[in-house]
Amino acid sequence: MRHGKKFNKLGRKKGHRKALLRNLSIALITHKRIKTTLPKAKALRRHLEPIITKAKDNTTHSRRVVFSYLQDNESMKELFGPIAAKIGDRPGGYLRIIRMGFRLGDAAEMAMIEFVDYNEVMLEAKASAGQTKRKRTRRGKKKATTSTETTTETNSDTTTENED
Repeated sequence: MRHGKKFNKLGRKKGHRKALLRNLSIALITHKRIKTTLPKAKALRRHLEPIITKAKDNTTHSRRVVFSYLQDNESMKELFGPIAAKIGDRPGGYLRIIRMGFRLGDAAEMAMIEFVDYNEVMLEAKASAGQTKRKRTRRGKKKATTSTETTTETNSDTTTENED
């Protein structure tokens, strides 16, 4: 039964699941983008986002807490260095999961998980779209102007008919 189950156990026992998430975290921090199955990507996001939040505060305590999760010096340097500098002003949502279809061998749903601030293609597209496209509000303002224009046109038409 799933009474109170808050997370996906991924078909593994606690030690194996912990090692899997640690290895996926190190690979993602090192390469900035990895391809894995969708349940593993979702579990990794839930596991890694609080660690990234701790890495924004560069103190001895936060370094020790993050090291207890990662156990890798190279990924610690990367996480507290360039990654923390890039995501310093972001309030959350550091990772993006993109579905990629199904794997041929076993039809498992695959996904790519990546850091949001490290995808240059999407950042360039967002910057160019922001320059050309104006942000729209929820309420359209053109509707109000068109309705007043039509009423003025009908009023002018009625006045010209009365003059004849």
